[in-house]
Amino acid sequence: MSVSYSPSEFLKNCWSLFCTKLFYRPARLVRRPVYIRGRKGLAFEDGFTTGYRCRFEIFGDGVKLNFGKNCKLGDNVHIVASKSVEIGENCLMASHIFISDTNHGGENDSPETAPDSRPLTSNPVKIGKNVWIGEGACILPGTVIGDGCIIGAHSVIKGEIPSYSIAVGAPARVVKRYNFDKKEWEQC
Repeated sequence: MSVSYSPSEFLKNCWSLFCTKLFYRPARLVRRPVYIRGRKGLAFEDGFTTGYRCRFEIFGDGVKLNFGKNCKLGDNVHIVASKSVEIGENCLMASHIFISDTNHGGENDSPETAPDSRPLTSNPVKIGKNVWIGEGACILPGTVIGDGCIIGAHSVIKGEIPSYSIAVGAPARVVKRYNFDKKEWEQC
């Protein structure tokens, strides 16, 4: 697929490429604006690419948000990591995706307490390699998505999605699995 840019879009990408090579060396292209809180906690490998207005919020010490090789994010991807969010190589994400390992409080907190006064709870998120995440998906704390999965647009993911599955809905459920013998997706 070839992409043609308007002159202004071409210039914006040139500026983003210049800033990428200056500030984010192994990355392929980090489009601006990009919002990063806690830059020390962010790690990515060769081929990392973002769309416009991506937002990464990383709290605490050490690497908390890790992208494998050739991860590509669409516009407005928002990721929060206070414990650990790990994304495998060759993952592709559409736009307007939210991924978080953090909640404001839990089931034992009183609803009479203001949400920003509740203690933060955290549960790591792990996304395998070769995963495609559709537009507007929401991935909640404690989620594990296996290798080769497809996550449908606007799905809400919590829990474990087995490798080589297609999950859709809110809450998401697995609707197909890949059969390696037949080389096709099969209904569950």
